[in-house]
Amino acid sequence: MEPGPTQLPHIVFHEPRIAGNTGNAIRLAAITGARLHLVEPLGFDLSEPKLKRAGLDYHDLAVMDVHKNFDALLDLYPTSRVFAFTTRATTNFADVQFEPTDLMVFGPEPTGLDESVLSHPRITDELRIPMLPGLRSLNLTNSASIAIYEAWRQNGYTAGV
Repeated sequence: MEPGPTQLPHIVFHEPRIAGNTGNAIRLAAITGARLHLVEPLGFDLSEPKLKRAGLDYHDLAVMDVHKNFDALLDLYPTSRVFAFTTRATTNFADVQFEPTDLMVFGPEPTGLDESVLSHPRITDELRIPMLPGLRSLNLTNSASIAIYEAWRQNGYTAGV
């Protein structure tokens, strides 16, 4: 259950719906060393071709876990801080000093995190990635990429080349 070799926070996709985004997240986890968690229900089968195509040949290089629900994931990490990424947040994600045990939680496409997650007592804070006003949201894996690379930058890109 330890973080990857780069000692990055964990990436959590809560009930992802689009196989291609999750495939891209598998690739992201592999190239950064972050651990990827998928919280069921998933909107696709893990053997789906779009998932495999988006992840290229990185599936065997990524550390990924699937959890039956949000509480099952949280039970495995009882002391971790849990950050919910949402457009409704007022805290800028770059203002947080991320730690390797943190869980970065991203919601499903196209709705984002629902109220049951956002109001969960384990949520440490809601974080926002800045964007121009009047626009709905970033792509799910783009958001996770921005966040995990900020955490890696904060740690001097340890183990990166």
